[in-house]
Amino acid sequence: VVGSHSATKLCRWTKSMLQGKGGCYKHTFYGIASHRCMEHTPNVSCANKCVFCWRNHINPVALDWKFDVDDPEAILEESLAKHYATIERQCLSPHAIEERKVEARQVQHCALSLVGEPVAYPKIAAFLQGLHRRRISSFLVTNGQFPEALRALPRVCQLYLSCDGVTKDGLEAVGRPLFRDFWERYLESMEILRERSERTVCRLTLMRGVNMGSPAAWAEHLQRASPDFVEVKGVTMTGMFGKMGLGTVNMPTHLEVKQFAE
Repeated sequence: VVGSHSATKLCRWTKSMLQGKGGCYKHTFYGIASHRCMEHTPNVSCANKCVFCWRNHINPVALDWKFDVDDPEAILEESLAKHYATIERQCLSPHAIEERKVEARQVQHCALSLVGEPVAYPKIAAFLQGLHRRRISSFLVTNGQFPEALRALPRVCQLYLSCDGVTKDGLEAVGRPLFRDFWERYLESMEILRERSERTVCRLTLMRGVNMGSPAAWAEHLQRASPDFVEVKGVTMTGMFGKMGLGTVNMPTHLEVKQFAE
């Protein structure tokens, strides 16, 4: 935890690549160095309670800002310090590669996707400026429930919109949003994504028997956002799965995900 509303955590792919093993999907798709990436959020709270949330709903939920507003430079400095401290512990491993130890001590990328909704942080613009001033690229993920904040968001290196359902009922069942006008907010965010100038991505988390019914409907739906890329992934079972009435049967195989995408 950083300050009153931020957090940072060492990604397992950072550790993996530091030891000469595989990198994350962003390494595979976009060529980033996973061992030089910091996973972070400037806002731990969220306006959704997604059934597949990998944080198991331990973070707060909120429709508006409920915290003191921490200084963006202070957040960034403390986050980097904590990240580097964790990296140093990883560098003690006999499996860590010497060249990558040196590289990992200089963060090059920041994935704003740890938990919560980053665009809801009132000083997100200054936070992003701090990253870019340090020559750290920004990969920001939003759930599309704060369209006005998204519209005001300065340019990032890559902007993701989580797309959990192709219909209002589908989005409600999977994303479990708190806003009553969640569907209108989501559609407006898709329109904003279309207008953005940076590289944009619609990210789908697929669940067998839940939101994989019609690839054609998804293709038509995503045209609204006109993203540069569509990332399609299968859900991974989390601790909340059982409570949500889900199980391993809802986890699609790699072949199923590939066929859906094609």
